[in-house]
Amino acid sequence: MKMSVPAIDSGKRVVPLFALVPYLVLTFGIAWGLLGAYIFLPQQASARFGELSASHPGFIIAVWSPALAAFALVAYYGGARGLLSFLSRLLLWRAPPAWYVYLFIGFPLVFFAGAAVKGNLLADPFPFDGIAQMLAAMGFMLILGPMEEFGWRGVALPLLQRRFAPIWAALILGLVWGLWHLPAFFLSGTPQSGWGFMPFFVGSICLSVILTPMFNASRGSILLAVLYHFQANNPLWPDAQPYDTLFFVAVALIVVVVNRRAMFIREGSVTAVIPDAPGTPGDRRA
Repeated sequence: MKMSVPAIDSGKRVVPLFALVPYLVLTFGIAWGLLGAYIFLPQQASARFGELSASHPGFIIAVWSPALAAFALVAYYGGARGLLSFLSRLLLWRAPPAWYVYLFIGFPLVFFAGAAVKGNLLADPFPFDGIAQMLAAMGFMLILGPMEEFGWRGVALPLLQRRFAPIWAALILGLVWGLWHLPAFFLSGTPQSGWGFMPFFVGSICLSVILTPMFNASRGSILLAVLYHFQANNPLWPDAQPYDTLFFVAVALIVVVVNRRAMFIREGSVTAVIPDAPGTPGDRRA
């Protein structure tokens, strides 16, 4: 799939490495600011803005903060043409078939295996009353958490890979990604309220490690990152917390071993936020 994208001017239109700082400030500031109001001023926040839930506009804006920060920075450095080139990474879909096998078969197997260990694989009933409700839930989850990937893999990972080999960039981003979710664990009405933070935190690091070589193999595809994130949140999968984390640790170790050469060298890793053309792994002016 090819798309013609206008060339991006040199100089300030390249997203520099130090843009990672304002990106993280915006991402954490929006999310932690909104959720912090419900943590430290729960009565006032609920009275003024309503009870918090996964479908509450404030919670959705908090979840979308990585994407909002990404769009703001890309628009600042690249303008409209830069934003168009950035979004062209949604059209990148080519990757080795093994990644698609993991994405659509291996991913659900992790959750089913975790649920089997937990003992609720066959105990939990089907969570939806019908096809319409199931499709609505899947559609909502597709536009909720996966939107984060415009920021985490769209901006943060390429910038980190300018300085670090993929394995270290993946670990750093996983730590940041997991920590960013922390306020949701202190609030009732959020998906994370019934989970333990540490298994989730370790799982976030493992998910980051697994996704990074897939991301680089696809030449920086935001599409695959979005699908990957959706599979992590897919409402069809059984509740496997915290045992799914054990399997994600195992998968992450296998992925690192199989991709050990690509994971420990910077050569070939995607470093472009605004690519010169769709599918280019790096930016000549970075």
